[in-house]
Amino acid sequence: MGNSRAYPVLRTSDPAEAYARAELLRALLETCEDEVSLYAELLTAADVRRMAEVLPGARLDHLDVRTGPEGEYLRFDLDPRTAEDAALEPHLPLNVMVDVPTGSAEERFAAAVGRGTAAVHWCGRWPADPETGSVGSPQYDGVQIVFHGDRSQWGGWAEHHTVFVHVSKFGDEPRARKLAAAIGSEVLGEAQLGW
Repeated sequence: MGNSRAYPVLRTSDPAEAYARAELLRALLETCEDEVSLYAELLTAADVRRMAEVLPGARLDHLDVRTGPEGEYLRFDLDPRTAEDAALEPHLPLNVMVDVPTGSAEERFAAAVGRGTAAVHWCGRWPADPETGSVGSPQYDGVQIVFHGDRSQWGGWAEHHTVFVHVSKFGDEPRARKLAAAIGSEVLGEAQLGW
């Protein structure tokens, strides 16, 4: 078991650029899973409405656990499409975490991200690369965008957006360097603990 190693290969203040470069990397995967994972922190009523449009029917919930007077777990149960801002605001911040079919919502999701941390995870397998001796690792390989963050595991907020390539649990810097070069970039730091 264990976690992948995630190499940062792009940092930018432009979310559209982060998405476009990550999409180029995703296209380099030999195989890509049928579903992509999306996560976003929704800090404003406008954020909630945008995500409800992009991900209709997705479950929104409180970012932090909330309990009622008898210790019961409280869930967010308003319809974000019809609730007034005044009704939504006491529930903020919210979050959404959902898996959707690959290619169905990622670009619209990236365009809808607000000021909260958000992420897109494409899992798959990199092709074998005889030049570097790298082999694919379907349990660990993939591409990730972290919006407003520079940690693969979403630690802390940042003004910029970071694209990561994930490789085997043992790391594979030669592969990461080649993937970064494929999008006109370079590895921007040490490998981090991935998924």
